[in-house]
Amino acid sequence: MEEPGFWEDPEKSSKIVREAKNLKDTVEGYRELEQEYEDIQVMIEMGYEEEDASLIPEIQQMIDEFSEKLDKLRIQTLLSGEYDSCNAILKLNAGAGGTESCDWCSMLYRMYCRFADSRGFTTEVLDYLDGDEAGIKSVTIQINGENAFGYLKSERGVHRLVRISPFNAAGKRQTSFVSCDVMPDIEEDLDVEINPDDLRIDTYRSSGAGGQKVNKTSSAIRITHIPTGIVVQCQNERSQFQNKDKAMQMLKAKLFLLKQQENAEKISDIRGDVKEIGWGSQIRSYVLQPYTMVKDHRTGQESGNVQSVLDGNIEPFISAYLKWSSLNGQKAENNSEN
Repeated sequence: MEEPGFWEDPEKSSKIVREAKNLKDTVEGYRELEQEYEDIQVMIEMGYEEEDASLIPEIQQMIDEFSEKLDKLRIQTLLSGEYDSCNAILKLNAGAGGTESCDWCSMLYRMYCRFADSRGFTTEVLDYLDGDEAGIKSVTIQINGENAFGYLKSERGVHRLVRISPFNAAGKRQTSFVSCDVMPDIEEDLDVEINPDDLRIDTYRSSGAGGQKVNKTSSAIRITHIPTGIVVQCQNERSQFQNKDKAMQMLKAKLFLLKQQENAEKISDIRGDVKEIGWGSQIRSYVLQPYTMVKDHRTGQESGNVQSVLDGNIEPFISAYLKWSSLNGQKAENNSEN
């Protein structure tokens, strides 16, 4: 049987068209920057020739805008991974800290929803479990948008919060942890063989904040892949069959990515939540007391405006991670050649 032609395969043609558009946008962005660079040079030369100091603020503004656009273009060029253009599936799990960690989980959920909204991405809750007293025990959301996974893969790991807990009557500082796992939503039909005997499939009632999110039937699905310990869940679809189908798609994507890696370190990186959700394993710390600071322990990127970060302004951290990851990848490649 002959393979379908380019335009007869919707998935393949859609992917090629999307890649072509991304390349076109990158080239156009470069040309715009090239023109702005020339404009800045002309303005500087005019200022020197006319000895006009009043042009300095205008030139400074042009340089600032140029730098911002250049940084965005640089980030786009770093989003060249095989699945960077995919939508992202992000899962948050409250760890050590009880109710405080559940509250921290809800704060991170809000942060990522705010980030997605600021970029024009859409979000869809796939699974949601309330905390016993407050907050969220775990939540899985799908974030849809161009390069969503490419941006959010930087968030994979354990996030640590230090603050005076509103749930602590003594008013003492408390530390809590939440793990974040991110995977691409690979839409294509992946060639992954799964032995049914390796799966444990559980059904449970959907949960949520009330109203339409509450389901009176056990339509939610949890699938555990016993050999790897991978757990995927889905409860947002209309039927148990649809939830199972989506959960299997997520499981296949995770197993496919694991299969592509040849060493334990890369496997750990893709699986994400392989460390204990507690002390010594955090990728980023958010400190509210006794001072305010957000620090990424991988890149050294910092921000003193914690509220801005919690409101979704995480692009500086994403940018720093992509640059750091690119440099580390180049070093690893050079070491392997030597």
